Amino acid sequence: MSTGTDPLAPLAQLPGVPDAVAEVRKAVDRLYGHRVMRRRAAEVTSESALRGARASAAVAGADWPLEEVRRRTDFGLDTEARTVGAALRMAAEAGQLLSVWRHSPLQVLARLHLLAVGDADPAAGRPRRAGERAEELFPLELEPVESVEVEAGTGPLPVLPPAPDAEEVTARLDQLSRLLVARAEGHGVGTPALVVAAVVHGELLALRPFGTHNGLIARAAQRIVLIAEGLDPKSICPAEVGLAELGTGTYRRALAGYLAGTPEGMAAWIAHCGRALRLGVRESTAVCEAMQRGMA
Repeated sequence: MSTGTDPLAPLAQLPGVPDAVAEVRKAVDRLYGHRVMRRRAAEVTSESALRGARASAAVAGADWPLEEVRRRTDFGLDTEARTVGAALRMAAEAGQLLSVWRHSPLQVLARLHLLAVGDADPAAGRPRRAGERAEELFPLELEPVESVEVEAGTGPLPVLPPAPDAEEVTARLDQLSRLLVARAEGHGVGTPALVVAAVVHGELLALRPFGTHNGLIARAAQRIVLIAEGLDPKSICPAEVGLAELGTGTYRRALAGYLAGTPEGMAAWIAHCGRALRLGVRESTAVCEAMQRGMA
């Protein structure tokens, strides 16, 4: 398969997407060039995982202060604590799943769900079966959208369609897996990493393949894609931080664009993922600056 037959290639040419890709690449390169990265890259990676997990949990409705997440050791007391714990476990293991991801993305998704719910759950690690429903992606009470750029418009939050049935989920997961494995084998490598990550992220949110924790899994999968595609090989750019900062309402609007499948909606979704990633870069740049000053 050549880059010209890559099914994702047309998305990279949608209006605004080349600019989003270029802006992300420039921001990431600048962070990787920071002098702190020469000696303390592992510390930046660790801090990125912590901040990304905290932010992903916040999007899922468990918005804890960073220092509380850093301090706590028991994450099984209530729903919020379990959500934060699930996000932390996924973030801690994401980088170790890279080799498996390249030949079996579905195995990694199953592992992420198992990390989220624990092996005591009979549904751990398996996609939904016929008749099983997926939980809501976003908290029922969403904050108002404030001072952010929203290509999808403002006004009432969109009503997202229900998750597909189990048969469609199986078929689309298989298609996504085959596409990703082909890329790992060197096919379609011309499509930018941001586009690939945004599609994986959006498709998993659309499918909601598991009964629970689909948002956390989709965001963890995006992180793995950014590593695998070589844009963020050290996993120091926590896009989850940007998603939380831009707001759950804005996230939902952008996802509605992806679900609509129109060129405008897809471009807006990719641009949204790009903005979130740039904000994650800004977060890690601040971490690097603090380390350089001897404050961390």
